[in-house]
Amino acid sequence: MTSAAHMLGRAGEEAAADYLTALGYELVHRGYRYRRAEVDLVVRQGNKLLVFVEVKARSSSQFGYPETFVTVRKQQLFRLAAEQLQEELNWTGDIRFDILAVTPGGAGFRIEHFEDAFY
Repeated sequence: MTSAAHMLGRAGEEAAADYLTALGYELVHRGYRYRRAEVDLVVRQGNKLLVFVEVKARSSSQFGYPETFVTVRKQQLFRLAAEQLQEELNWTGDIRFDILAVTPGGAGFRIEHFEDAFY
């Protein structure tokens, strides 16, 4: 049985991927995993920038804004996964860590994009 929160998360990730590709990013990976780390989306902007994206979907901001739920531990795991994927791809360009905060809106989702959200 799939929970409402799980369904919202999946729909939020799909909306985030659509948002980023509409901005011209190329999708490299969805749900990239390395050890205990998971990166929701990895996108590329040309051959110069690889972006690791954490998508945080919430049904409302009643208990806090979605972007505030990216913990220090999650950031550490993101960096670990980024190092591994850079090795796998032999990536020599720049990298960036972004957060996409996704909440349901009138005709779809409201997406807030936080570039360079952490290091």
